Amino acid sequence: MIPITRRMALLVTTAALVPLLIFGIVAGWSLRETTRASVRDSHAAIATRAAEAIGLYMMSSEQLVRSAVSDLIGTGLTRAQQARVLLNHVTLTGEITSLTLFDGDGRPVATSELTAAAPAPLVRRPTSNQAVVQVDLDEDQLPRASMTLRLDQPMAPYLVAELQLEALWRLVDRMEVGMSGRAFLVDDMGRIIADGRHKGKSRIARGGRIDGHPLAAPTTTETDAEYTRADGVEVLAVATAPIPTIGWRVIVEQPTADAFAPARRLERQLLLFVTLALLANIAIGIAFGRSLLRPISDLLDGIKAIGEGRLARRVQIARDDEFRLLGDAFNAMADKLGELQQSAIRQERQAMFGRIAAGLVHDLSHPIQNINNNCKLVLQMHDDAEYRATFAKLVKREFSTIQRTFEDLRNLARPIPLEKFPVDAGKLMLDVVERMQAQASVAGVGVSAGAFPSVPLYIEGDLFALGRVLRNLVLNALQATPPGGRVWIEVTGDHETVQVHVCDTGCGIPADRIHAIFEDFVTTKRRGLGLGLAISRKIVEQLGGTITVTSTVGEGSQFTLAFPRLTKITVT
Repeated sequence: MIPITRRMALLVTTAALVPLLIFGIVAGWSLRETTRASVRDSHAAIATRAAEAIGLYMMSSEQLVRSAVSDLIGTGLTRAQQARVLLNHVTLTGEITSLTLFDGDGRPVATSELTAAAPAPLVRRPTSNQAVVQVDLDEDQLPRASMTLRLDQPMAPYLVAELQLEALWRLVDRMEVGMSGRAFLVDDMGRIIADGRHKGKSRIARGGRIDGHPLAAPTTTETDAEYTRADGVEVLAVATAPIPTIGWRVIVEQPTADAFAPARRLERQLLLFVTLALLANIAIGIAFGRSLLRPISDLLDGIKAIGEGRLARRVQIARDDEFRLLGDAFNAMADKLGELQQSAIRQERQAMFGRIAAGLVHDLSHPIQNINNNCKLVLQMHDDAEYRATFAKLVKREFSTIQRTFEDLRNLARPIPLEKFPVDAGKLMLDVVERMQAQASVAGVGVSAGAFPSVPLYIEGDLFALGRVLRNLVLNALQATPPGGRVWIEVTGDHETVQVHVCDTGCGIPADRIHAIFEDFVTTKRRGLGLGLAISRKIVEQLGGTITVTSTVGEGSQFTLAFPRLTKITVT
C-alpha cells in the first residue's frame, strides 16, 4: 500500500515536473538554436568583412594596374621606356611585385623585372576589358596571383601584374574565431590562397586544396555547414559568396565544442536549475504532505487503537481547521464507546452472574432437596438399617453431583492437568460407544460405531480426558435426538491428521447460535451451566487439536475433533 503522504508528494512533484520539463526542453532547444544562429551570424559577419577587405584590396590593385596602363597607351614609348614606366609603378606600389606587357602571341614585350630571366608566356587571355585574376605557383611553389588586363593597342594588347599575397595572409591570420577557430581563403578551384589555421603556411607551400570541403565546391550555394574533419573534430563552417571578379571565398571554421561552449554551459546550468527546482518541489511536497496529512495519521492511529480495544486513546490536533473538528468528533466518539463498553461489561457481568446463579440453583437445588427430604425421613426411620444404607448411597451420589459441578467451575479458571501418551482413536471410540449404551437405551436412541480405521490411528492425548469429551458429546447428542433417532461415532485419518466425528439425527443447532456454543455459560438446554462444550474445547486445544461443528436444523449435527497423527509409537 502506498502511503498517502507519498502520493501527495508524487502529485505535487508531477504537477511541478511537467511544466519544468516543458520549460527545460523549450529553453534548451531555444538556447541551442539561438546560439547556433548567433554563432553563424557572427562567423558570417567576420567572413563578410574579410571578403570585403579582400575585394577592396583586389580593386585597389586593379586601379593601380590600370593607372600604369594609362601611362602606356598612346604615348609612343619605346620598349625600354615602357619597361621603365612599369618599374616605376612597381616601385611606388607595395601591392604589385611585377608588371609585364605581352604581344598578341603571348610573348613578353616589356617587363619591370630587372633579372635576365624572361617572364613565362601568357596563358590566360581576357576577352574583355574586365581584369582576369588567376592563381598559380611560383618558383618556390607558393601561390601567386596574376591580374591580366586587355589594352587598346595592337602591339602589346595584354598587361599582366603579379600581386603581393602576403597582405592577404596577414589579413586572414588576424581573423581569430573563438579559442580555436580560424579562417582561410580559397580560389574558385579550391586551392588555398591564405590559411590562418595551425600550420596553414605549410599547407599553402604544399599546394593544399580543400576539394572535399562542403563549402568549397564551385557550384555550391550553401553558406554554412556542420561536418566532421578528417581528425574527427566536429566543425561549424561559414563561407561567403564568391568575391566579384575573382570568385574567391572566405571560409571561417570553428570546432562546435568551442563555438557552442557558452550555450552548453548555460544548458548545464539550466539542467542544474531544473534539477534543483525539482528536488525543491519534491521536498516541499513531502513536507507539505506530511504537515497536511499528519492529523490523518494521528486519526488512523487512534482508530487502530480503538479497534484493538484501547478505548482510552485520544488524539490531539492543534490545527484550527476541519481536522481539529474531526479530532474532537473522534474523541467524543471514543468517550461514548468507553461509556458503552463499561455499560456492556456491567450488563454482561450481571447477565453472567445471573446465568451462573440460575445454573447453580438448578444444578444444586435437586441434589440438595433430595438430601433434605431424605434427612427428614432418616429422622423418622433411623432405626431401619436398610433405609440407612439407602440414605448413605443417595447422599454419596448427590454430593458427587455437587462436587462435579464445582470441579467444572474450577476447570474454567485454571489449566486442566493432563497426562499425554499415545491413544488409539479406534479403541477409544469403541469404549465410549460401549459405556453409553445404557443411557442410550433409556433415551430410546441407538448408539453405534461408524467408520472404523483399518489400521490403528494414534494420537497424543489423555485417555480419561478424551473419553470425557466424547462422552459429553454423545450425551449432548442423545439429549438432542428424539426417540428412534441415531447417534454414531466415526474415526478417519490420513498421514498427518486423525479425525473423530460424533454425529446425530437430532434437532440441530440454529445458525445464529452455532458460533457461540463453545463459549462459557452458553447452552441451548433449559437447565445447567452450559460448561460441557466449553470444557471440551479447552481439553481438545490443550492436546493440540481443534473442535468444529456443522449442523442443519431438523436434520442433525456433526462435531469433529481433529488431532495430529502420531506416526512413530514408542512402547514403554
